[in-house]
Amino acid sequence: MGSLLQDGFGRQIDYVRMSVTDRCDFRCVYCMAEDMTFLPRQQVLGLEELYLLAEQFVGLGVKKIRLTGGEPLVRNGIVGLCERIASLPGLRELVLTTNGSQLKHYADGLFGAGVKRLNISLDSLDAERFRSITRTGDLAQVLAGISAAQDAGFAHIKLNVVVMKGRNDDEVPALVDFAIANRLDISFIEEMPLGSISEHSRAEAFCSSAEVRGLIEQRHSLVESAESTQGPSRYWRIPGVDNTRIGFISPHSHNFCSSCNRVRLTAEGRLLLCLGNEQGLDLKAILRRYPGEPARIRDALLGAIARKPWGHDFRRNDEVQVLRFMNMTGG
Repeated sequence: MGSLLQDGFGRQIDYVRMSVTDRCDFRCVYCMAEDMTFLPRQQVLGLEELYLLAEQFVGLGVKKIRLTGGEPLVRNGIVGLCERIASLPGLRELVLTTNGSQLKHYADGLFGAGVKRLNISLDSLDAERFRSITRTGDLAQVLAGISAAQDAGFAHIKLNVVVMKGRNDDEVPALVDFAIANRLDISFIEEMPLGSISEHSRAEAFCSSAEVRGLIEQRHSLVESAESTQGPSRYWRIPGVDNTRIGFISPHSHNFCSSCNRVRLTAEGRLLLCLGNEQGLDLKAILRRYPGEPARIRDALLGAIARKPWGHDFRRNDEVQVLRFMNMTGG
């Protein structure tokens, strides 16, 4: 059975990205400001509220849920929440995006809870540069987390790299080689204009997927693939390399709006119908005003999805097109 969540353009929504917290132990330059004010805890959805919303989404035909943040592994009770969501009848897979800093401690628990795949942010293989991009991150800690995830049994791990000119674009070939050597997938992401930043110029740092592909092709041949993980990545293969896919997420140069099958839930319970628009629905308000009435959530979701916009219009300049930071949106 297909999803009951169908928008006005005939797209079936069967993938939800749920942010479990806006907090993070990194301060990545493309994601948030150096000095952040996070939400008061009472404004963030509780674990039971997150589960109840996941239950409603899956009941309406959602097949994939990705837990994000902020950094989801700084949320107390995350493993138990994963176990409950993963057991929902009809859910095909529960996946999680993380910066990897806490994976050494949580990998075994997450795998045992039923998380199927991990996306791990890794923007540099140089410890000093990694610290500069993340402001607080320890590269060795993240690499240890990747190893711990593999040891725990995760067969599908993807690295996510936000490419910025003058910051890490020269590392693209090395990051691909690292992925190949460690039998990992890797996706390169164009920076998105979310939140006001002063640390760098987004226009000057913008590196298109075509430019990244050119950097890779200086060392490897690439063949386009029809594979999909139900998300926005377009995948390519390197002939003779079986265990690594190269993905490109291109919100600027090759947007994925026509095939969009997903919505996002922010940590404060706001359903975002589009990454690049502010249209949404306050699900937390409905949950807290009408406890024990799941039909109200169901009806609200059906009505909201019908109003999902066609897409975003990200522009390659320093204009702040969406005020919320990426940690608020859900990575």
